[in-house]
Amino acid sequence: MTPDFIGVTGLPRAGSTLLCQLLAQHPEIHCDGHSSPLCNTLLGMRRMVSDDQFFLSQLDNSFQSSYAHLASAMQGFLRGWYHDCEKKAVVDKNRAWLHAIELLLQLAPEARLIVCIRELGQIYGSIEAQHQRTILVDFIDHLADFDRFGRADMLFAKDKAIGAPLISLSAVQDLPVEVQKRLYFLRFEDLMAQPVACMSHLYAWLGLSPFAINPEQLTTGAQESDSHYRMKYLHRQSARIAQPKRHEIPSRIQTHIEAACAWYYDLYYPINQ
Repeated sequence: MTPDFIGVTGLPRAGSTLLCQLLAQHPEIHCDGHSSPLCNTLLGMRRMVSDDQFFLSQLDNSFQSSYAHLASAMQGFLRGWYHDCEKKAVVDKNRAWLHAIELLLQLAPEARLIVCIRELGQIYGSIEAQHQRTILVDFIDHLADFDRFGRADMLFAKDKAIGAPLISLSAVQDLPVEVQKRLYFLRFEDLMAQPVACMSHLYAWLGLSPFAINPEQLTTGAQESDSHYRMKYLHRQSARIAQPKRHEIPSRIQTHIEAACAWYYDLYYPINQ
């Protein structure tokens, strides 16, 4: 049996680790909770074969068959990655899945993607608070020397931790409707406030049997490595769900974030909601 493919992606500090822990509670889902290299490998495969002279030489006279070979090989790689999964669905977590959603649907047409989002000021606040707890260690992209406003501004740059996935989120509105139907946007605040209701609705959207989590008694799995990102983005699991402390954000930084990302607030955090 080939398991249905479920991707998990989204913004940093928006609950993807918790979500994977909650998905793993369902008896029909396999989810180890760790960030996966599968998406990066498929993207690298596409780049490599597109530059391969032997492959390119086949395209003029046998495009259809050569392209079919490539499609079959990449699909086989994706399916083979979880060849030992015996459950109805398998979860693969990678921040690049939203960027690669159309590639994913070519290889696994049944795939669905859960996108974790959160109020942007609180995402920045969570990252800044963790940096202050580990201030003797720099970020992997060397942001420690910036002041707080400068660091916030850099985190939202197009190639940084918050800015890069924001670009993919912004591009969602340009996707075909049928592709958008494969996306489920999960707000961190809703998951914290109503975890049982949120997960029940999500399980139903995924086509799984009804299942109610117990937010006071959760199974924990193996801890994901945090040292690669210099302990700035933790992937901690807990046996129970607890509301996180709200971060106090300087008004100048909060105003700057809301002005720069007005489209995000309009789509996911409208004022009248």
